[in-house]
Amino acid sequence: MAQLNTALKRMESQEWLNRLGPFLGLLFVFLLFAIIAPESFSSYRNIETIARQTAIVGIAALGMTMVIISGGIDLSVGSIIALSTVVIAWLLRAGVSPLVSAILGIIVAGFCGVINGFLITRLRVVPFIVTLGTLLLVRGAAKGIAGEQKIDAPLTWLNELLATLAPENKWLIIPPGVWIFIILSILVVILLRYFRFGRYIFAIGSNESAARLSGINVQRVKVMVYSISAALTGVAGLMQFSRLTVGDPTVAVGLELDVIAAVVIGGGSLSGGEGSIFGSIIGAFIMTVIRSGCSQMGLPNWVQEIVTGIIIVLAVALDRIRHNK
Repeated sequence: MAQLNTALKRMESQEWLNRLGPFLGLLFVFLLFAIIAPESFSSYRNIETIARQTAIVGIAALGMTMVIISGGIDLSVGSIIALSTVVIAWLLRAGVSPLVSAILGIIVAGFCGVINGFLITRLRVVPFIVTLGTLLLVRGAAKGIAGEQKIDAPLTWLNELLATLAPENKWLIIPPGVWIFIILSILVVILLRYFRFGRYIFAIGSNESAARLSGINVQRVKVMVYSISAALTGVAGLMQFSRLTVGDPTVAVGLELDVIAAVVIGGGSLSGGEGSIFGSIIGAFIMTVIRSGCSQMGLPNWVQEIVTGIIIVLAVALDRIRHNK
């Protein structure tokens, strides 16, 4: 009995460590740069900038968390973001209203997720290969629509979603795009915790065969997961457009690595069945804080890329160690 109690306490402490680990990591990284970086790093303006930059990766990470929990992966995230910016800019230039342009951009992104889910479930091809192919397919479509150049769009309220707040809008505290990020995070948490669909996602990621035998329509759930994830990526594309104010088919190259790293740093397992929205958000903030700190210190881009690569390798290694335990 004593050994059982000791084992239970050890498991409980390990669970708490897994939950608090990402937050403690974020706190450590922020304090480290606050000490070694210029004073501007800790300023309110830079913290607001970090929040705005995190919104793009964070919103995409919400969908990626669902995909990874289900035991899959999506390498086409960066390309879908680029396609969304191009579609939104193209529609705005054609005279379509900003709201309709944003909605259609998100719908097009969601359709890319439907294609991913259909190919994975119907052709029974592993997600890595399918999404590697659609990464090139979607990027090519974005370049084709844009004529292999940026699309200039008229200025609308969409450009203010992630812009620095004007003096008359200071009551918002943070830009509207960050509020959208927070609201979407809450909605996804509710979906995963309190809806049957969320339990299905965890079940499929933990043991797909057992989930199928228990009556879960695995194919339908997977298609829905990839569709919702891509739609959320479309929202991230909308935020990217807000920052760029143009449709750029070459933007977000490699962003899928940041998104995957954010999920894994936050406790998501590449083996499936594990992950949390709170952890993924913290992971996204860690990636952004590191990039911001390196920029504030004047480090060149190649150093930032090396640091990011090291973080990704360490995150995957920690995932394997945690999974083996």
